[in-house]
Amino acid sequence: MILNQDAAARKSEIEEKLKQEQETLSFIRENLEKSDQLTKGMVSILSSFESRLMQLENSIIPVHKQTENLQRLQDNVEKTLYSLDHVISYYHVAKETDKIIREGPTGRLEEYLFCIARIQKAVDFFQDNNPDSPDLNTVKARFEKGKELLEAEFRSLLARYSKPVPPILILDLIGGDDDLETQEEVTLEHLPEAVLQDIICISGWLVEYGRNQDFMNVYFQIRSNQLDRSIKGLKEHFRKSSSSSGAVYSPAVQNKRKETPTKKPPKRPVYIPGTIRKAQNLLKQYSQHGLDGKRGVSNFTPIEGKDDVLDIEIDSYIHCISAFVKLAQSEYQLLTEIIPEHHQKKTFDSLIQEALDSLMLEGENIVSAARRAIARHDYSAVLAIFPILKHLKQTKPEFDQVLQGTAASTKNKLPTLITSMETTGAKALEEFADSIKNDPDKEYNMPKDGTVHELTSNAILFLQQLLDFQETAGAMLASQVLGDTYNIPLDPRETSSSANSYSSEFSRKLLSTYICKVLGNLQLNLLSKSKVYEDTALSAIFLHNNYNYILKSLQKSELIQLVSVTQKKAESSYRELIEQQIQTYQRSWFKVIEYLTDRNMPVFQPGVKLKDKERQMIKDKFKGFNDGLEELCKIQKVWAIPDKEQRDAIRQAQKKIVTEAYRAFLQRFANISFTKNPEKYHKYKPEQVEDMIEKLFDTSA
Repeated sequence: MILNQDAAARKSEIEEKLKQEQETLSFIRENLEKSDQLTKGMVSILSSFESRLMQLENSIIPVHKQTENLQRLQDNVEKTLYSLDHVISYYHVAKETDKIIREGPTGRLEEYLFCIARIQKAVDFFQDNNPDSPDLNTVKARFEKGKELLEAEFRSLLARYSKPVPPILILDLIGGDDDLETQEEVTLEHLPEAVLQDIICISGWLVEYGRNQDFMNVYFQIRSNQLDRSIKGLKEHFRKSSSSSGAVYSPAVQNKRKETPTKKPPKRPVYIPGTIRKAQNLLKQYSQHGLDGKRGVSNFTPIEGKDDVLDIEIDSYIHCISAFVKLAQSEYQLLTEIIPEHHQKKTFDSLIQEALDSLMLEGENIVSAARRAIARHDYSAVLAIFPILKHLKQTKPEFDQVLQGTAASTKNKLPTLITSMETTGAKALEEFADSIKNDPDKEYNMPKDGTVHELTSNAILFLQQLLDFQETAGAMLASQVLGDTYNIPLDPRETSSSANSYSSEFSRKLLSTYICKVLGNLQLNLLSKSKVYEDTALSAIFLHNNYNYILKSLQKSELIQLVSVTQKKAESSYRELIEQQIQTYQRSWFKVIEYLTDRNMPVFQPGVKLKDKERQMIKDKFKGFNDGLEELCKIQKVWAIPDKEQRDAIRQAQKKIVTEAYRAFLQRFANISFTKNPEKYHKYKPEQVEDMIEKLFDTSA
């Protein structure tokens, strides 16, 4: 019973689900039918739309193609019209630019160059498209005219605004760059900035389109003239100013010197105007007046006017050399802005030739003058070469840098001048040493009072002037390889591969040896000259004065240090020579003192009557001493010993020797009666003898 109920319930449930599924299936079928109907409708619409699009396309495409063809035709017409206008414009270029070209580029360079550019394009057009056209000749002529006017404008601007650099500005440029602690950079404005830009613009156009290098020749000719005029202007200014002031400095440098108490050590020693003249005058004063102001024998008379002119010319030349370097550097900087790079060195080489040749010629003239002076045996004149050569050598690195890239002939000009000066200087040094050795012994040229000989003062004068140019003089000697001459071995460490490059130590050794050679020659000559004197005492005084003068002169300068490089005992050697001459001089008194000795005299007893012979012997002693003393004092009074210290020492020593012997002599015969007129023989008291000796060597007494 229960089972049937469950089955019925189950059946009922299944049937219910079946019924629901059937209803769902019916719903789906209905929707599918509706979807099919919608699909068919959409397909019908799309088919209708496609048909209409095809109809539209068939209508539009022909219209589009026709429009495109029309647009192309319009573009072609416009291009044709533009080309026609462009071509026609070339035929009008000559007329349109005629006025501007004729009036030239002055004041409107940009507009002028624009017109030239138009003409250039017209020339190119006609050459490419219608070379037989008469218009080609017209525009070509117009182009050439425009180029000529541009070249003329280039020349005009350069000539009008290129001015010589004022001397004061040059002195600012060269005068204080090394020796001032604070130095403002001095710049040169050769051309106004606006003018410079115009010149650069014209130069660029001429290089690119002008196909002509004539403007470069114009450039170097004008700038070369200005460089030469600048240096000549400095020289003229220097001569005028130096004649009154003795030295030339620009106001800017002078002001800085006042404002700047602390200075850096100068990198380049600067030649000081009047250095040689002051040294000459000082030594000439020594030779004329002696070491203590007493008159000497030198006949040197300083010719101030001549010395001043020499100093001015030396200083002027040295300044002009420095000016050339600075101005050439500045010219090259200007040139690099205007001239094409591959033409710069050649143009610069041509630009500096006139000024450089002028300076080298002046240097050679100085060398020639020195050679003529050497031929006349005027060796002091060669001293003008020393400061110049010293400066040239110091400036040579800058010179070489400035001339870098120029022709070999240009680079060799300064080394050639330096070599010429070194050769001339070395010859002068050698001939001077020989002249000291071979100076003739002329009796009329010997000082009557035995003071310093002119040869000695001249030799010392010459040697002292070498002190300011030790390296230069040493290099002169080294350049001639004088090591063999002076028997100095050439140490490889002291020389380099270059024949003109020696160490400063070796050059100093050469110069020291040279000075010792001159002093040795001088000593030999003085010995020879001293034999001219008949009186050996005067000969001794002469040698004493000269040796003493040499020693004092060496000591008062750096010469003694230079001599001691190769002669360590030079000072003591001269002292020995001086002492030997003093002793030789003192022997001149032996014949006077001999009368005061007891030689060949018997012993006299007080109160014992003397024999006539004995009385006569004593009288002869007194008379011999008196006569000898008077004669010696008369002769030696006019002799001279300029050195006060030496003069006093010799007098003192002589007074001591003579008066001691005289007092002892008087004491021996004080109580012996040998004459009725003792005052006739006892003429001088010891004090009077001392006074007489005190007046020796004193021409003012």
